Amino acid sequence: MARFDNPYSKFVAFAKIALPLASLVLLATLFLFARDRDTSLSIPYADVDIETLAREQRVEGPSFATVTRDGSELEISADLVRPDLSTEDVVNSNAVRGALRMPDNGSVTLKADDGVIDGPSQIAELSGHVEIETSTGYTITSNRIATMLDVSRIESPGNVDATGPAGDLTAGSMVISQDAETEDYLLVFKGGVKLVYQP
Repeated sequence: MARFDNPYSKFVAFAKIALPLASLVLLATLFLFARDRDTSLSIPYADVDIETLAREQRVEGPSFATVTRDGSELEISADLVRPDLSTEDVVNSNAVRGALRMPDNGSVTLKADDGVIDGPSQIAELSGHVEIETSTGYTITSNRIATMLDVSRIESPGNVDATGPAGDLTAGSMVISQDAETEDYLLVFKGGVKLVYQP
């Protein structure tokens, strides 16, 4: 029979028995007081139609950037883009946003409900509620505009409403482009322009 002549030896002998017993008690407590799993804390899954995703070709949140021949930077992004199945290299997009930054530090931003980007023709046609803002202080709205992808040109072939430093105006059409002679970037309103001047 082992004999313990000093307190340290007695403590070690006690610990050899007490610590394993304590660990068993802790493990038993975990199992006894374990709670049922709360299924509401499960990982959430997106509520999507798997069949629709498999059938449709689409890209969410794409962005396109290029430099035009005159040196402007053009960026176009959208919430959703789908290929046009009837025409090659043409895509349909929703919630379109764009920005054109010109070499003279001027800029134009675009927002539209829908858009069609035609790669071979180098044209992006925006429709729905289209809003254009220029760095010169003009806000222009229209139902349809077209912007070129290879040169700095934004055109609205239909009616536009605008507000700017000179006042409120309406016009039959509008063009933002670079003048061939001066190389300045101009905003030109055409077709029965009516201006309410605010001095």
